[in-house]
Amino acid sequence: MHNYYGELAALATAIFWTITALSFERASLKIGSLSLNIIRLGIGFIFLSIFNLFYRGIMFPIDASAQNWLWLSLSGLVGFLFGDLFLFKSYTIIGSRYAMLIMTLVPPITALAGWLMLGEKLSVMNYLGMSLTILGISLAIFNKNTGKAGFSLKFSYKGLLFAFFGAVGQAFGLVLSKFGMNDYDPFPATQIRIIAGFVGFAVLITIIRRWKSVFEGLTHKSGMASASLGSFFGPFLGVSFSLLAVKYTQTGIASTIMAIVPILIIPPAIFLFKQKVTTLEIIGAIISIAGVTLFFIS
Repeated sequence: MHNYYGELAALATAIFWTITALSFERASLKIGSLSLNIIRLGIGFIFLSIFNLFYRGIMFPIDASAQNWLWLSLSGLVGFLFGDLFLFKSYTIIGSRYAMLIMTLVPPITALAGWLMLGEKLSVMNYLGMSLTILGISLAIFNKNTGKAGFSLKFSYKGLLFAFFGAVGQAFGLVLSKFGMNDYDPFPATQIRIIAGFVGFAVLITIIRRWKSVFEGLTHKSGMASASLGSFFGPFLGVSFSLLAVKYTQTGIASTIMAIVPILIIPPAIFLFKQKVTTLEIIGAIISIAGVTLFFIS
């Protein structure tokens, strides 16, 4: 069982992120995506600080090296400020289920990031996996036109583009995290990422003068309930376990397992939120996951 520590952490991450996506979709609609971003980072940091106090006996990451702080901070800015800013906005436009389907592009983008930053090369099998992933996503987000030739896009171009930017941010953030973490513990490493993300959002909100919206969001009871639930399973457990996964297994394997969120999110979407899921959407989700898996078999 110990040999699969990283894989199990990645599977747990996928489960946590499924709960997070559904929770943050509801919270985004109630308190706004920008307000939610900084609020959930603050809540996540509180959860992590309390956990680390009991887990490590150190509440804050004061034992991290300068290199840890540099690269993990950069990872936090790329993953949280850039990636999640766009991802959360996409929740309000196309919904979490379809945003998470676009996020199946994270593993191939991660591989591309590895090629750009670490000199890793892609094989023919990798390109085949990428093609299958994109095919599966296309099946899920395109509808057959009624009485017309060809297909039409079901969703806003803007929403899909924002979700794609979210995938890019998460992929590059993951690569930077592994590079910056080295042998450092994933939980305080997550704290460093959150600190950087929080500061980044604070600067952004100050520049565009949106603090009033943030404080209004803090008073929204149902919105804060969803935000707190998502923060527990997202910035606290989800992000920490994702770093745990890449620490104990290859980044590609971890990304592949974590990419099954579009499959995991279908049952609650049907039974809890009464959303309609077509056969083509299910087939598309399965193909995209198969493509991601094939991408890392070679």
